[in-house]
Amino acid sequence: MKAAQITSYGAPDVLRVNEVARPEPGAGEVLVAVEASSVNGHDAIVRAGELKLMSGRTFPIGTGLDFAGVVAGTGAGVEDYRVGHRVWGTVHPRQRHTTAGAAEYVAVLADRISPAPAGVTSVEAASLAVTGATALIALRDSVHAAKGERVLVRGAAGGVGTAAVQLAHALGCHVTAVARDRHAQVLTGLGADEVFDYGTTSSDQLGPFDVIVDTVGTELNRYRGRLAKGGRMVTVGLSASALAAIAASTVYGSRRIRTFSANPGTAVLRDVAAHVTSGALRPVVDGVYPLAEITAAHEAFARGGAAGKQVVTVAA
Repeated sequence: MKAAQITSYGAPDVLRVNEVARPEPGAGEVLVAVEASSVNGHDAIVRAGELKLMSGRTFPIGTGLDFAGVVAGTGAGVEDYRVGHRVWGTVHPRQRHTTAGAAEYVAVLADRISPAPAGVTSVEAASLAVTGATALIALRDSVHAAKGERVLVRGAAGGVGTAAVQLAHALGCHVTAVARDRHAQVLTGLGADEVFDYGTTSSDQLGPFDVIVDTVGTELNRYRGRLAKGGRMVTVGLSASALAAIAASTVYGSRRIRTFSANPGTAVLRDVAAHVTSGALRPVVDGVYPLAEITAAHEAFARGGAAGKQVVTVAA
């Protein structure tokens, strides 16, 4: 089969599409014929070598955290899935993979997939698997956003940001989005009540907020200062400076900066799928690339400034 792999750490041009052996599903695993995968922040930082302690120094390394496709086989003990079932899921983000979601086939444990959401294509589903799960965990499980609360989404035009805007709106929150001005119309259409241009708006001009969802990972202390009494903040934009700010914020109790490592299993994926099927969560896709052009997809991700996801299509 064909699989995109990282051949050394570095810029997007270290990616290659190679011929490799097709995996076979082991006990408890499902083999998925992949139709689409997307480019996530995790894929970019693994490729850049920022997670060497996890991914190691032996190449090649698989890429593609998420995938959507059709069950092509099952291992012993798998009872909930049959060949032909449409599914979506993720590979484990803290394990090393020789091949991953950006491949013609991927074998994963059955507890890492769920039925794909109804009414969307595999391209659309792939754009939401990780981002939708991350936004849902952030809002529901980390900061417990509630109806009527004032929510700020920073980096609102990205994959997680567009999902967070929609889910916060669905919860009945008042949603303020910070992004590029040119994305204001898109974000308003997704449920943002107001949109501020990050290039011309400082944190001091905003707030106060009950909830802040940050996807950028910079100026965290300044934004934390915009929390109302009892407010909560979570960031998914991790860096060395972000980790330092998170650690230093613990003295603020409930107004500390929270974070988490999204690692969605079947239950979370089912919940995200329900939001997609209900129409509360819609895909936002910026670009679609064939597997052979995955380098271009990573380059588009690295440039930033897009609204939504870069998706890679795969034809097994």
